[in-house]
Amino acid sequence: MITTSYGSGSPVTLVAHGLGATPGEARIPASGLPGTRVVVTLPSHGDAPDAPPGYWDYGRIAADLGTVPADQAIGVSLGAGALVRLLSLHPGRFRRVALLLPAVLDQPRPPFTLRQLSDLTTGPPAYVAERRAALTRLEAAAEQLPGQVAVADASSLAAVSIPVLVIGAVGDPLHPEDVAKATAAAFPRGDLWLIGSPAPMITHRAELRRRLAEFLGG
Repeated sequence: MITTSYGSGSPVTLVAHGLGATPGEARIPASGLPGTRVVVTLPSHGDAPDAPPGYWDYGRIAADLGTVPADQAIGVSLGAGALVRLLSLHPGRFRRVALLLPAVLDQPRPPFTLRQLSDLTTGPPAYVAERRAALTRLEAAAEQLPGQVAVADASSLAAVSIPVLVIGAVGDPLHPEDVAKATAAAFPRGDLWLIGSPAPMITHRAELRRRLAEFLGG
């Protein structure tokens, strides 16, 4: 895992991307936030080295994210699941957390193939080509992640007293809205925002940035 910092000062916000995210996609949630943004690049993504054997485990990714000094955090999809695991173990680790497009909570997600992820990719042709190229490094992740859960029991999140914003999508087969609803409900101070789009990071980018800046700047 490597990290890249943008901006300066407080607060410091950790940004953890989803599986197969391109470098530009990974930076989207960080844009416009106050203070310092620390964008993580997980193994087998961008300029990071390939993942070591057995790496793709929510607990291991959570442990890596926990080493980054930060006041608050944003996680997208895989990054969201890892942050949920981290919060279950260390409820007071951050002062605020935003979880975008959670894919799994306490029930395992169905198996998926890289071809399925590639076929579901939408957007400008240059982005689609870049993301499909990124997915070619993630065969091990596609084998290891299905069947895993972010937490074994959602009640383990009852001790998390910080504000948690959960942003879900409507019509996204990889990130079901029921998972977003369940994730928000698991946190005592969880707030759910469902966006009526299967690809809100593309179709609602300005609104996402505004909402995240309001939430994490509060």
